[in-house]
Amino acid sequence: MSGLFGSASASSASATNTQGDLAKDVEVSNPPEDTVTDLAFSGAADMLAVASWDKKVRIYEINAQGQSAGKHMYEHEGPVFSLDWSKDGTKVISAGADKKAEICDLSAGGTKQQVAAHDAPIKCVKFFDPPNSNAPMAVTGSWDKTIKYWDLRSPNPVGSITAQERVYTMDVRNSLLVVGTADRYINVINLADPLKFYKTLQSPLKWQTRVVSCFTDASGFAIGSIEGRCAIQYVEEKDATSNFSFKCHRDPPSGNTTNVYSVNDISFHPQHGTFSTAGSDGTFHFWDKDAKHRLKGYPSVGGSITATTFNASGSIFAYAIGYDWSKGHQGNNQQYPNKIMLHPITGDECKPRPNVKKR
Repeated sequence: MSGLFGSASASSASATNTQGDLAKDVEVSNPPEDTVTDLAFSGAADMLAVASWDKKVRIYEINAQGQSAGKHMYEHEGPVFSLDWSKDGTKVISAGADKKAEICDLSAGGTKQQVAAHDAPIKCVKFFDPPNSNAPMAVTGSWDKTIKYWDLRSPNPVGSITAQERVYTMDVRNSLLVVGTADRYINVINLADPLKFYKTLQSPLKWQTRVVSCFTDASGFAIGSIEGRCAIQYVEEKDATSNFSFKCHRDPPSGNTTNVYSVNDISFHPQHGTFSTAGSDGTFHFWDKDAKHRLKGYPSVGGSITATTFNASGSIFAYAIGYDWSKGHQGNNQQYPNKIMLHPITGDECKPRPNVKKR
């Protein structure tokens, strides 16, 4: 069932109504000094947290006109790879190459404390609410091949599970935790039983996993690979007939060659359940997985897109432009753009196609 959406670039010429517009996109002021690795909006307000290779976490307040103001900044001892907001919007957790995770409490003047540690860089960190508990916890995934759970009041992990390989990507939604590792392993964990893998599969995509992202209803997840493909996977076997993969982020074929690009991030729209893909080719696209249809595709933004996120209301799509090292050190230069853009969601850009029978 590969290729149901068709190649993003090939389909755009024949379907001009799917061509999106970047004209109203607004640049965030005072962006990081190096490539952005992760973006996260607070669920409680339009506050955007940004992690970067420059070792810093920056927090911006976005107003109704899309203008941004820096509100807080703190620093790690190495590049920051991942961050997340607490549900109440008072705390940011971040982790990275310094092998530790820190929490910054914005309600306490930005005080920070270390809450997690690994034996190798931490690639991913997420808050989650454990079932039958009212205290939020954190989960970290590291290149030391472990996934650890942290009660934020205790310096030691309350549980740990060893993956097959280094953790590259991770996402949480409700009780669903999905972890993608090197060698294309995908581990599905039910957080009601967090110390074992509910399911393990090899990615249906043939090349390295770049990102996993949970559906808004937690019934499944999307996978993006370095080879311009995305897969839609449901957790339960009864839904497996709905699994499929499709091509994206690739140039139209030229002779016997096709340039393909990494899918660097996938974000689900919080209201509509549609999703975005963004890649090394500098484009982003909105898709409807149930209709197997591309909703909108956008022209190149002038550099690789390294991270994306929607705000809580789904009215803003944030994307970071920066060098992602997909072309090695020779692809990097001083003129390469490094910025964060805010795209206002208007009209039906992210709305599912009408008259499609929903599952």
